[in-house]
Amino acid sequence: QVQLVESGGGLVQAGGSLRLSCAASGLTFSSYAMGWFRQAPGKEREFVATVNWSGHSTYYADSVKGRFTISRDNAKNTVYLHMRRLKSEDTAVYFCAAGADTLVVRENHGIHYWGKGTLVTVSS
Repeated sequence: QVQLVESGGGLVQAGGSLRLSCAASGLTFSSYAMGWFRQAPGKEREFVATVNWSGHSTYYADSVKGRFTISRDNAKNTVYLHMRRLKSEDTAVYFCAAGADTLVVRENHGIHYWGKGTLVTVSS
């Protein structure tokens, strides 16, 4: 059974930092592109960042470019999202996702697996 389990969410002040983790099990982790999405209250889920299987190729939503960094450790079956200079508009539930490649993840078209999410709240 495939599981993606997010952790690291919490309450942080604007301007602060958080690192989210997503631990994967039940799948060949290094065969998948991984990504992060978020969903704010009353809004649709939106793409945040994705990384290819090797970790050498990344892509970000414009709203987080330069502030967030996605990375992965295939030895630990874990993908990370390091969030810096957080803003109140970053408040959302953050979801981990696995897909065939970064295009699939970026376009949210045919994602294979989702985590259940972790809440990030940024206070202004």
